[in-house]
Amino acid sequence: MSIRVIVADDQEIARTGLRMILDAQPGIEVVAEAADGRRAVELARRLRPDVCLFDIRMPGLDGIEATRSLAGPAVEDPIAVVVITTFDLDEYVYAALRAGARGFLLKDAGPVLLSQAIRAAADGDALIAPSVTARLLDAFADAGRSSPPAQPIETLTDREEQILLTVARGRTNNEIADELHISLSTVKSHIASLMAKLGVRNRVEIAMWAYETKRVRN
Repeated sequence: MSIRVIVADDQEIARTGLRMILDAQPGIEVVAEAADGRRAVELARRLRPDVCLFDIRMPGLDGIEATRSLAGPAVEDPIAVVVITTFDLDEYVYAALRAGARGFLLKDAGPVLLSQAIRAAADGDALIAPSVTARLLDAFADAGRSSPPAQPIETLTDREEQILLTVARGRTNNEIADELHISLSTVKSHIASLMAKLGVRNRVEIAMWAYETKRVRN
């Protein structure tokens, strides 16, 4: 089964380029396009794609609000969203991650990174552009929250602490399995346990929590 994607960008040339790149990747299919966030949300709710790829700057409803509508904390059945933008601005990343985005890329990321982000989001993973990941998550830990981060409902095991750090550093499940010499199913089990203990819903939020609690620093 192909990964079904909706692309939303207010510039037609950008939508066309993104569609061409993604449709050329095996196992990925663009099923709809939208020129603004409101239309993108309507299409996503009707078509239930595997992943939405949203530009940030769009008329009517921007990519951040569109992301929050489909993947925010209040959404019972969230849809995976990857945010893509021309602008390498901290506030955009903070807002996108808080809104529930599973990925954040710059438009110059290239076909390989773009397809990796789409596949990661569809698989429940997260991918943030390497050029912004550590710097922005670290800054987010210092400025993104006015109150102390919540403590886990149960103490993390030593292995969960290891998994936490690898997720925060952007490792995929396969890379974590290789690095820690454990099976892929064990990695997934530990990540599910981490999400339950931390009260978060995805890997991006796990990474954010690790930075907020100063477990990872640049």
